[in-house]
Amino acid sequence: MNKVLLIIQREYVTRVRKKAFIIMIFVVPGLIIGMSAVIGMVAKNSQELQDQQIVDIIDESHNFETKLTDGKNIKFKPSAQTLAQEKASLKDNENLSVLYIPADYLEKNNIQIFSKKKPSMMLTSEIENQMNTIAATKSMIEHNIDPALLKTINSNKVTISAKEVTDAGTKDANVGASMGVGIACAIIIYMSLFIYGAQVMRGVIEEKTSRIIEVIISSVKPFQLMLGKIIGVGLVGLTQFGAWIVLSIVATKIAGHTLSGPGTGMVGFLSTIATIPFGYILGCFLFYFITGYLLYSALFAAVGSAVDSETETQQFMFPITLPLLFTYLLSVSVLFQAPDSTLAVWLSIIPFTAPIAMMVRIPFGGVPDWQLGLSMALMVAGFLFTTYVAARIYRVGVLMYGKKASFKELSKWFFYKE
Repeated sequence: MNKVLLIIQREYVTRVRKKAFIIMIFVVPGLIIGMSAVIGMVAKNSQELQDQQIVDIIDESHNFETKLTDGKNIKFKPSAQTLAQEKASLKDNENLSVLYIPADYLEKNNIQIFSKKKPSMMLTSEIENQMNTIAATKSMIEHNIDPALLKTINSNKVTISAKEVTDAGTKDANVGASMGVGIACAIIIYMSLFIYGAQVMRGVIEEKTSRIIEVIISSVKPFQLMLGKIIGVGLVGLTQFGAWIVLSIVATKIAGHTLSGPGTGMVGFLSTIATIPFGYILGCFLFYFITGYLLYSALFAAVGSAVDSETETQQFMFPITLPLLFTYLLSVSVLFQAPDSTLAVWLSIIPFTAPIAMMVRIPFGGVPDWQLGLSMALMVAGFLFTTYVAARIYRVGVLMYGKKASFKELSKWFFYKE
């Protein structure tokens, strides 16, 4: 046991003392806040960043040319020129577009817009929306329907406020915040398993190719070395995550008060998601991060022991990472829409997919205790099983040189006797 602790200490200390580790602790939260601020400013001022577009209108139906209204970045101008003349003028002006509306504009694809470069989605959407409104108003007038009255009726829109009934009473469901937290947890778990699992694999490959592993194996058993390396790198990951969480919260609060003032912007967002049980979510996150990391890093260590360079890892990496990739893609596209579906339940119970799938479900609440308990029990059993399998491959593979391993070869290594 003392030897394992020494290996853990060595793996942990050598990594946290690196300048890159210390720099990244402070850089990542700053990048997160900076990117959030930039995205917010760009979204707020997106129209101001676009050049004004002049749209010359050739309207053979004469239903739209005087009714299209200018916007902040769009100026409509009826044209008396022919379509050929207008097309010729496009060569000298990138901010000019020509809108051609034939008399039979209701026929599909008859309305066309011409420009020197591809028109933006904003421009085409704005023109379509205005033309649809004008055409609908014209049709209502022809059928003796008062457009003003209909507009008044349509303004009475129904809104639904989602509430959650609990033993403590009724509270806001905060579906949007739950969705954001769930997807964020899935992304973090997905990235961390890859990042820190790959660190274990690289460490094994480096020690193997430098032949230092032969000296180390003379003092400790291969299983002890693998276990110490996995736990040491895992503690580095927990340290980094803990520092990122603390610094991100502090930086977000400071940025929220500085840029937006209390109760608005980032602070308002924090107050919204504060109603979510973060203690419960954080505890589950730590459990699934640790067990998921132990499960996958053992497999990564086995892969590292079976090859002589990173270029040879691809044939083994894809089958290992496929469940993670599959669940991640489903999480950001399907699972958050139906967190209690049969697919979501099974993915949150199977050990190879549970770290991501369960962290999507938990922020929404309503995960039955038996499902959570079964998932956690299977995660523990899963990482014990993968650690056992990986250790039997590792003990042989770590001393193999110059031979390309295959899945058939790995199976032989597993059954080798001590």
